[in-house]
Amino acid sequence: MAARADHSITMTFDLQTATETVAQAAREHATAVDANASFPAATIEAARSSGLLALTTATTHGGHGRSMRDAGAVIERVARECGSSAMVMTMHYAGNAVIEAYGRDDVRKDVAAGKHLSTLAFSEAGSRSHFWAPTSTAKADGEHVTIDADKSWITSANHATAYVWSSRPSEGDEASTLWLVPGGADGLTIKGPFDGLGLRGNDSAPVQARGVKIPTQNRLGDDGAGFGIMMQTVLPTFSMLISAGALGLAEALVTKTCEHVAGTNYAHMPEQNALRDLPTIRAYVARMRIQVDMAKALWQSTFDALEQGREDAPLKVLETKAAAADTAAQVADIAMRVCGGMAFRKEVGVERMFRDTRASLVMAPTSDQLYDFVGKAVTGLPLF
Repeated sequence: MAARADHSITMTFDLQTATETVAQAAREHATAVDANASFPAATIEAARSSGLLALTTATTHGGHGRSMRDAGAVIERVARECGSSAMVMTMHYAGNAVIEAYGRDDVRKDVAAGKHLSTLAFSEAGSRSHFWAPTSTAKADGEHVTIDADKSWITSANHATAYVWSSRPSEGDEASTLWLVPGGADGLTIKGPFDGLGLRGNDSAPVQARGVKIPTQNRLGDDGAGFGIMMQTVLPTFSMLISAGALGLAEALVTKTCEHVAGTNYAHMPEQNALRDLPTIRAYVARMRIQVDMAKALWQSTFDALEQGREDAPLKVLETKAAAADTAAQVADIAMRVCGGMAFRKEVGVERMFRDTRASLVMAPTSDQLYDFVGKAVTGLPLF
């Protein structure tokens, strides 16, 4: 397990300055993180020392008490530089949303002090992308529970301080219960490093639990209340922040594509100074810009709906994740097409972002599941 640094949060906190500090660290290390499939340690260290890990922890516990919208702005900016860094921070904020609502005071203070990196441990081999239906067990044993599970993917598996973990209830037949399971607990086995197509530094790995004992006080919410917490707390936070990451990648792809078409010339066509002088190229770039602006408008509108407690907020959350994922993937496709052979060269940066955009399409709930959910909702069918 990686060492957990202990950092005190400075008294003065400027969100924009902190965000740029972390974004620059992400930019500096993004190429190496991707090439080596290495955890973005320098970026997360910058997030600790700048106070961004404490962004959404309440001020009463030493955090900054900022909103989900603020967290989204951080993720969107960091994702423009490094998708893996944005993914790790997304999972931290999603896990911390549960800790803020149901966690112990000492854990919340640790998050505020920069001593706790959180993540979600929902996906399982048995239920796959149906994260709301865990098959893992938690058996009550006095003041402890014993957990057994095969988690298929946990982001920051080797680096998280603790996992927000789903299981079947310890008693009764409700859908699920949530727990805080310490990273490195006896009986946990991380099944190898991540060597995937995209988001190569997010340290995502299968984790097996065999006879893992944790205190009953590590339960997050009531026994059997996990499904409600997933739907009301985790799903909106995760969906809005994974959308932020997708839109940050899309924004960066627009920028890189514009830079390419403005600086690339045809030597045998002196009447045209650059690729951007071709109407077909301009049309492609315009399509990219419009798609990103439309998806960002929906994203911000959904924050409005959530903050106002509107009835349409849950539906808009589902729409936003689907729209952001599809937009990022489509913009990446156009970027590869417009930048041509140069897009395949790693130093241009487009192919890394192309690979990273694929992830949000298949992260639960997947885009296909979301379209089914939205279709059910607008036609009057129950979602589950």
